[in-house]
Amino acid sequence: MKILVPVKRVVDHNVRIRVKTDHSGVDTGHVKMSVNPFDEIALEEALRLKDAEKADEIVVVTAGEKKAQEQLRTAMAMGADRAIHIQLTPDQAATLEPLAVAKCFKEIALREKPGLVLIGKQAIDDDSNQTGQMLAALLGWPQGTFVSSLSVFHGEIRVRREIDGGAETLNLKLPAIVTADLRLNDPRRVSLPNILKAKQKPVETLSPDDLGVSFTPRLQTLQIDEVSGKRNCEKLPDVDTLIARLRNNAKVI
Repeated sequence: MKILVPVKRVVDHNVRIRVKTDHSGVDTGHVKMSVNPFDEIALEEALRLKDAEKADEIVVVTAGEKKAQEQLRTAMAMGADRAIHIQLTPDQAATLEPLAVAKCFKEIALREKPGLVLIGKQAIDDDSNQTGQMLAALLGWPQGTFVSSLSVFHGEIRVRREIDGGAETLNLKLPAIVTADLRLNDPRRVSLPNILKAKQKPVETLSPDDLGVSFTPRLQTLQIDEVSGKRNCEKLPDVDTLIARLRNNAKVI
């Protein structure tokens, strides 16, 4: 079985985000960029399936500007076999939207014919949580979202997914889409020998025109502001006082 793993280039989760002075976006100059953590978890799960001989090839794909090849190399250093880069202009990358990305991944999936698509449930830059679901809708494939465990058997997968108030277990017929939750696994560390080996692995470069997908943005960002870390807190003596405050002051009950 072939597994397709989409990944995204994002500001590293350890970096403190700074808003541009004109409030037009986030300042990404001279900051560390990494593979989106949820996509890294999805890739780790694909690698574990390959280690268990449930998969024979892992292909990573990303849509982003030329610098995104760094994250593809990182994914291949983790163990992916090859990569596909949908190369965008800086303007296209700056206004990237889930629907356009999902349309690109649909074309890649139709061409590569994977048995399973493993993708992070969301990216930590925009937190849209849409690409996996849109891809499943475009392909007409079954989907398991917010997955915290996964097993493969007899042409199906069994997933346990997080839901409000608990969890549920689903059986999905392959091919299918799975979006990875935080509790699915802990990604492995990348070793120096594997980083050197990754430089020899193939990266295919495509353009949106090659896939017949338009990246003209449908949304306009009006302004981005930094949230203040200051909060006014008050310790209340009992629950009755809290209820009274919520009813009379906040007027939420």
